[in-house]
Amino acid sequence: MNSRARNARGNKVVLVLGGARSGKSGFAGRLAETRFRRPVYLATAEVLDAEMAGRIELHRKARGSRWQCVEEPLDIARVLRHPPETGDGILLDCLTLWLSNVLLKEGEKAVASRKRQLLAALQAAAVPVILVSNEVGMGIVPEHKLGRTFRDLAGWLNQDVAAVADAVVFVVAGLPMVLKGKMDGPRESLARQSRNPNKGNHGFPGAARWAATKESETAGVEHEGRKGSKGKAFPLR
Repeated sequence: MNSRARNARGNKVVLVLGGARSGKSGFAGRLAETRFRRPVYLATAEVLDAEMAGRIELHRKARGSRWQCVEEPLDIARVLRHPPETGDGILLDCLTLWLSNVLLKEGEKAVASRKRQLLAALQAAAVPVILVSNEVGMGIVPEHKLGRTFRDLAGWLNQDVAAVADAVVFVVAGLPMVLKGKMDGPRESLARQSRNPNKGNHGFPGAARWAATKESETAGVEHEGRKGSKGKAFPLR
């Protein structure tokens, strides 16, 4: 294991799951700021129009100067293996948007290969990694075939990442539930990571602005129309 990963406090790989507006990204962001001195935000969204560019700029401002951002819609395994030298931990947000990018750009047959690369990279990651992913299998059955395919692939992806993760947290109504591993570290607890009503929606700097940008951002691939699924979708929460 790389020395940067070995010296970081807490688990090496943490998977944070949750439904839409569950608070999962807020929890993951606070966890990253607690554990990493120089966090790297690995964004899987793409700037395809002015609206998306504006939203991403709001995200950057919300995170603040402490964060550095790497944008990679497909080859996230490469970033996990070779992160910026100045970073000591990665927050990847989010896996489900990355999956939709692979599905729509490279096709369903490419998903298995990309997933194998991701799992291998997580096990050999140079720094600790926190991954955010949507739980999309607890709602209604999608109407269209593409949506059903995406739902199934997302469920299998979450299972496989959870299997290699050191800890898995499921967030519901802003409350984190540990499904695997132990989250408490020497100076932190889940209680301090959960929602603080006195600090806005997320409880870390700029969180209210960050949350405001997500109100209409969903995993658009669940709808047959591809307008949202090619970059406008950004399921951060």
